[in-house]
Amino acid sequence: MSRAGANHGQPLGDLVDLNTLELPDLYAALTSGGHARRLFELMRDEDLGLGGPSAPARDATSEACFGAGGSRGAVTGAGSGASGGGGGGRARLVAREDCRVAGLATIAEMAGVFGFAIDVHAVLADGREACAGDTLVEFEGDADGLLVLERSMLNLVSRLCGVATGTAHYVSVIEREAPGARARLYDTRKTTPGMRVLEKYAVRCGGGMCHRVGLWDAVLIKDNHLAGIDAASIGPFVRAASERARRAGPVRFVEVEVDTLEQLEALLELEPGVVDIVLLDNMGVDRLREAVEMRERAGAAILLEASGGVNLDTVGAIARTGVERVSVGALTHGARSVDLGLDI
Repeated sequence: MSRAGANHGQPLGDLVDLNTLELPDLYAALTSGGHARRLFELMRDEDLGLGGPSAPARDATSEACFGAGGSRGAVTGAGSGASGGGGGGRARLVAREDCRVAGLATIAEMAGVFGFAIDVHAVLADGREACAGDTLVEFEGDADGLLVLERSMLNLVSRLCGVATGTAHYVSVIEREAPGARARLYDTRKTTPGMRVLEKYAVRCGGGMCHRVGLWDAVLIKDNHLAGIDAASIGPFVRAASERARRAGPVRFVEVEVDTLEQLEALLELEPGVVDIVLLDNMGVDRLREAVEMRERAGAAILLEASGGVNLDTVGAIARTGVERVSVGALTHGARSVDLGLDI
């Protein structure tokens, strides 16, 4: 049983390794900056109004059905009394289709932001598989709150389950088609505005890995940063940029995007510690294999990441090339919400 409360865990600014944290600690770290709470507040204001004399916070339908106080208590009569004037109620969050569970960690704090006393009993945990008909969460408390919270909660949790479920599909293809491969699946910054930390959490629930969180925590020198710089000059440019970045403060890694093997060769000649990862952009499997061979011949410790147009039909072959990382924007920007329902 849980209620909204303070997050526990290391602040995101400490640059902990997000991919080694257990899911509860990962959620605490990702949400420690208050991003999720601000999203919950926006969700509340969207559904209940912005407040103030011209737009008082209200649920017009509950008021119409149950009176000026909007109380369903006399109708449900179930459970114990709860704050906010509503009667006690019980409900279940149910999967209407098979899915990978994600987003249950948001519910207690979301209910608190909406201003309702609702106890949240997790039946399944984030990261677990659910079958159609399974109960994910049982609720007990403010019946009015359950009605008010219903759509916002379903919108968010359905979306996060969709991200986790899609991610799990990609992971299963890699495991099936590239058994023993070093490649791990990573997300990108192609996330829904305002939902990045939660969607990255959902990727981890699906078995994927978190890439950089934003522009602030890692260096990724992309093609637009390198515009006008030829392959012969890329090494000195990247070395100087890496040195400036590491002097300025802690970063998770320094990564460079290349779209030619000539650029990769120049980076492989740099001394160890300048570049941590090279992103191989939109390269076919033959070129990816050649890039891996070049790295092995050079004896470099640089990790290689394949990205660009990766899909379920190609991810297995890409993983077999020997790259360590495969990043897929579709994990988030192409996710389909899972069908969930709230049964009161």
